[in-house]
Amino acid sequence: MSACVPTRTDHTSRSSRASRAWGFKRPHSPPPPRHGRFRVSGADVSASITVFLIAVPMSLGLAVAMDAPLAAGLVSAAIGGIVAGLLGGTPLQVSGPSAGLTVVTAELIQLYGWRTTCAITIGAGLLQILLGSLRAARSALAVSPAIVHGTLAGIGVAIALAQLHIVLGGTPKSSALDNALSLPSHLARFEPAAPLIGALTIVLLVVWPRLPGRIGTSLGRIPAALAAVVIATAVATVATPGIARVDLPSWRSHALPELPQGPVAALATAVFTVMPVASLESLLAAVSVDKLAAERSAGFLKGGSAPPSYVKRSDLDRELRAQGVANAVSGLAGGLAVSGGAVRSSANVRAGATSRASTVLHGVWVLLAAMLLVTALELIPLAALAALVMVVGIQMVNFAHIRKVHKHREFLVYGATISGVILAGVLEGVAIGIVVAVVVALHRLARTRITVTEQDGRYLVAARGQLTFLAVPRLSRLLGSLPAGVDAVVELDGFFMDHAAYETIQDWYAAQTALGGRIQFTGRSGGRIAEPASAGHSCCRPWTPWRNHHCHDRTQDATPTTPVPAPHVAPNAVPSSAQKRLSGHRRGTHRLLNGLSSFQRTTAPLVREELARLAAEGQRPSQLFLTCADSRLVTSMITASGPGDLFTVRNVGNLVPPPDTEGATGTDDSVAAAIEYAVDVLEVESITVCGHSGCGAMQALLEAASEAPRTPLWRWLRHGLPSLERMRSRHHSWARIAGRLPADAVEQLCLTNVVQQLEHLRAHESVARRLTAGTLQLHGMYFHVGEAQAYLLTEGVSSGTGPDEVFVRVAPGAVWGAEPGAEALHTPTGTTVGT
Repeated sequence: MSACVPTRTDHTSRSSRASRAWGFKRPHSPPPPRHGRFRVSGADVSASITVFLIAVPMSLGLAVAMDAPLAAGLVSAAIGGIVAGLLGGTPLQVSGPSAGLTVVTAELIQLYGWRTTCAITIGAGLLQILLGSLRAARSALAVSPAIVHGTLAGIGVAIALAQLHIVLGGTPKSSALDNALSLPSHLARFEPAAPLIGALTIVLLVVWPRLPGRIGTSLGRIPAALAAVVIATAVATVATPGIARVDLPSWRSHALPELPQGPVAALATAVFTVMPVASLESLLAAVSVDKLAAERSAGFLKGGSAPPSYVKRSDLDRELRAQGVANAVSGLAGGLAVSGGAVRSSANVRAGATSRASTVLHGVWVLLAAMLLVTALELIPLAALAALVMVVGIQMVNFAHIRKVHKHREFLVYGATISGVILAGVLEGVAIGIVVAVVVALHRLARTRITVTEQDGRYLVAARGQLTFLAVPRLSRLLGSLPAGVDAVVELDGFFMDHAAYETIQDWYAAQTALGGRIQFTGRSGGRIAEPASAGHSCCRPWTPWRNHHCHDRTQDATPTTPVPAPHVAPNAVPSSAQKRLSGHRRGTHRLLNGLSSFQRTTAPLVREELARLAAEGQRPSQLFLTCADSRLVTSMITASGPGDLFTVRNVGNLVPPPDTEGATGTDDSVAAAIEYAVDVLEVESITVCGHSGCGAMQALLEAASEAPRTPLWRWLRHGLPSLERMRSRHHSWARIAGRLPADAVEQLCLTNVVQQLEHLRAHESVARRLTAGTLQLHGMYFHVGEAQAYLLTEGVSSGTGPDEVFVRVAPGAVWGAEPGAEALHTPTGTTVGT
């Protein structure tokens, strides 16, 4: 039986029993488990108000841009917040009227009327529910990013052109091309009131987040969209009382959907146009929210504090189903089509939201405003809303996306998509982008450069690109032009070779080698390409990532072995327990022998020279590594060390018995002997005590009865009792992981145990002497098995009862102590480790 076993995934009952046993709540105790209750934090309330103040003017502006009833924008914002917020798979995403569907919805309203457009929205929502149930959300993201970004950019240009007409005091046309062509006539005959209010709104949107000084910092907490619309409304009320304003109709006259009227094929096309645009916009926004949440958490961790809460990654299929439900409900209630919005969602994350409560509350605030603040909303000038939406449209043309697309040589696809959306429409633009992407891909696949050069009688054949049947004629001609029995290097720079090209090269290679030629195949970097010596051994490398792989077991059938006679078993008989033990014994023996054979075959030739040097010079490890006997801890792997680097001591629970208990029973001297040998004889420079997650020894300590049987295991585990007492004591703050609290009582004890064993380690005479001389460092480490993540013990900020022991995450690629002036992490021993 393993000494350390994983912690149960459902630790509710165990952690609750432990909590009751302790009798009080520690300052850093883990939060109690939640059982599905809808909890609202102060951060969520604050974030919901911030998003609400952005959503109201944005929803009204999009309704104006679509020439839809203004109340429909508020309806869709409320439903998107409440319905999609409660059901969605992205807790921090805020849904509302879709900016990406502005052009499509405006065209549908002109063709079929508002009530039929609502029915189309319902159909698109039902289709989203179906696709989400079929788990097709990830497949939707398979569309080329150049097409997606080009579509959104084209829609943004169309939105900006349409809203510019409203800012100039006119009426937009039905298409982006018409809006562009009719713009000069509007410029020749516009009245100054609306353009001035629009210009004021745009200036405020740009300048507000960049106000300098303390006043700018204070005012910057107010959303720029809200500030711009409020100030523009106030100026318009005083300076231009006759300007066109929002006109919210009575809710009694609110239009609801009707049965679709029109050609079935055209209506189906409309549904299939609304659905992918709304879905892609929502899914891309969900991915962006994940990135923003991760960046926010990383910022908290970098600052040494815990993030407000752990937010799960998006469940895209659930999010797609929730968007479908929200669209269906919005269409039934006479609202606009709904999608996740990048502007609202990013504001929600940056405002400090921790759960879906902020999204839902924002929808509630919008609903209350639609019913109670009609008079205030009707003061807003249409020019201010149009300017707000125009800025949103311009921001959809993201220059970071353009640079990324250009970097990956996809700008032709991007340009074709954006041009198609502007000139022909959304669906047509997407189709044009897909066609261009396919043509570009085929061109790249077929474009292969093959060159032959000669130097000192040696030929170099360089193939740049993918070798397919399309390149076979040129490849065959150039290879055939080389002399017989040639000395040549074939450089293959591509990741694909089809059967036709392979046979062409193979036939030429066989013919040349038969005539005495020497042919070598390389990659572009010069690395030699060759078939493995044995196909049966090709599954493993000497040091390889694995998942219980045991590659040598797969070759057992191909390796001649002496058959082991098995006892006769009658047909359909159930094997006895003795037979099962015998079978398991043989499997274990074969696995051990096959593993040793695999080492001798693959690894020993690579390390033999280094081991011979160590055998001649003797061992000089720089570290004593004391850790648990758990089979999941591979010390050489997690420390990236090799032979001669670590002097390792492993025992159940990574315990260090104090010196005063050594020799009491005659069974505990081995750890002390190893410490003395490592410190005094080997003169190691550091000692690391490494605990790990899911430690069965710590679990046993927590669950042990007062009268536990005095077995050898328990007599050993008694050295962990001081760790248990330290965790229960009021005189010690809990050890914790920077960025989050311990998951449960077992993890808390695992962390505390590392700190306590370091205390035991300092009590050893040889260790204390070296610490006083300043020639030895002590380190505490915690390894989370499930996350494959290491944490290093440092001193944190005092919580009032002593210094907090904080385990800081070791970041990938971090170089410790490599640069002068690097930040230092202080260990409990007073030594420092550069980071």
